[in-house]
Amino acid sequence: MKITAIETLRTEEFSNVLWVRLHTDQGLIGLGETFYGAAAIEAHIHDTLAIRLLGKDPTRIEALNRTMVDLPMAQSSTGVEYRAASAVDIALWDLFGKLTGQPVHNLLGGLNTDRLRVYNTCAGYGYVRSHNIRPVDTWNIGSDEGPYEDLNAFMTDAGALAESLLESGITAMKIWPFDPVAQANRGMSISAEEMGRALDPFEKIRKRVGDKMDIMVEMHSLWNLPMAMKIARALEPYGAFWIEDPIRMNSAQALAELAQSTSIPICASETLGSRFPYKDMLDRGATHIAMVDLCWTGGLTEGRKIAALADTYHRPFAPHDCTGPVGFVAAMHCSFSQPNTLIQESVRAFYTGWYKELVTELPVIRDGHALPMEGPGLGTELLPAVFERSDLSVRKSEVDA
Repeated sequence: MKITAIETLRTEEFSNVLWVRLHTDQGLIGLGETFYGAAAIEAHIHDTLAIRLLGKDPTRIEALNRTMVDLPMAQSSTGVEYRAASAVDIALWDLFGKLTGQPVHNLLGGLNTDRLRVYNTCAGYGYVRSHNIRPVDTWNIGSDEGPYEDLNAFMTDAGALAESLLESGITAMKIWPFDPVAQANRGMSISAEEMGRALDPFEKIRKRVGDKMDIMVEMHSLWNLPMAMKIARALEPYGAFWIEDPIRMNSAQALAELAQSTSIPICASETLGSRFPYKDMLDRGATHIAMVDLCWTGGLTEGRKIAALADTYHRPFAPHDCTGPVGFVAAMHCSFSQPNTLIQESVRAFYTGWYKELVTELPVIRDGHALPMEGPGLGTELLPAVFERSDLSVRKSEVDA
């Protein structure tokens, strides 16, 4: 089998999402995806990667992954080069699954569980769906697309939101009420009044549902170390499940200081590219839970290596997903295949909302758990309606005739 063409697709409405389709001489097509900076990633795929991939055997996934990330400008980051490699890598695994007639999770080692616990990231329908991603600015609260405007809910009545999630069997939720303060103060300080306002959702959740709900705290790398320590101390009485990305992920030493100062586990990080920075974090005891975004860190090939690395340090694995539908599906395959997966991120406003406008199949979420995807490869495809959209842009690189 040979790769005969590389096709990229993006839309104006979902402008952060880029899909990659790998065409082969056997008629099989592999589907991949990445998120954010779609136009720049598209350019890198066609201008830099295409010449290295066209005509190659797509079943040599490890070799092709290494080809893509060994470029001088692609060195352990989540920049354009790694996001491009991630999308192509996911498409390679989808192709391999279609060739063998197996779901991707089987190719990665098989199921480790029959159902997988999920948590709900409390985003709304418009959250980071389009345009530049900035704290607060892209929350897009106020959509009337459906019943799960969970971002507005956690900022106004988090207790009622927790009760709603429990009614559907979801027993873990992620919120980020400290972001507006960080945005206002550049992450440099937080007053007593601001602290009280940010802690209000935790008060409401515990008052309404007690300890029935696990609460993850996302901090988006917005704080300096002293303020992150102060916030962690304030959160301890509420029994937070984890604190995620409290400071910028460029100092294992600083993150280790934070980890040693609090009883709340540290989760890191969707912002890390490749397994190498994870090793630095793990060596220093800076992170307790390895979070990975497969669309940014090198795809399924690198994701499973990070999971295995974390396992050697007796740390759990928790894939990130607050991006696009194909990335969500890929994360599920990876999560089911890794023995140290703790929990899988999901966004009910996404998988019951705009994801359904784009792909044929999504994971079944039932009673707070995901079920394995069925069918060969990833088990999902872009809907025919995607190819008919008036805002669709397509670019294709092909083997010379």
